[in-house]
Amino acid sequence: MRNTYLMLSLTLIFSAAMAGVSMWMNLPPMISLISMFGSMALIWFVLPRTARSGAGLVTVFAITGLMGLGLGPTINYYLHLEGGDQIVMTALGGTGAIFLALSAYALISRRDFSFMGGFLMVGMIVVLLAMLGNLFFDLPALSMALSGAVILLMSGFILYDTSRMVNAGEDNYLMMTVSLYLSIFNIFVSLLNILGASRD
Repeated sequence: MRNTYLMLSLTLIFSAAMAGVSMWMNLPPMISLISMFGSMALIWFVLPRTARSGAGLVTVFAITGLMGLGLGPTINYYLHLEGGDQIVMTALGGTGAIFLALSAYALISRRDFSFMGGFLMVGMIVVLLAMLGNLFFDLPALSMALSGAVILLMSGFILYDTSRMVNAGEDNYLMMTVSLYLSIFNIFVSLLNILGASRD
């Protein structure tokens, strides 16, 4: 568990640095799409094969670095809105508060949240399908609702993953690091979407 949180801290710092580079270079929004597909390919096809080897470390940093790089244009977009600094800082603070509160609860209570696994996967599939549909309809209200749903789902995954470490003895810290990182990343982006909607 200690290795997981240490690795998570390092990847968050690295990801933030890559986002900073992306923002400084003012990379175009297309980078976000390229980074997303690149990181997904690494998560699905490379990480499962390298998670128990030294190459897994490189893979994890490649995933989080790509996602940080793709986050840069998104942050730049919100920074250019009215009150953009406040939007980004509030989203960052909210993400940290959600993660710390849920992690502390799961660690202290030691409750078994494994029963949530099936519900979370079904919920994620439904949300992904709804997001694909909204690409065609572009409904702001649906986008807001989906952002809220993502925050709830990712919060559930934080409880579920932390419970796995505490109660199920999950020992693959690289896989757990990526899972927790994805939850944090998606909560942050969803909070940006919700907070920025009223300023757009």
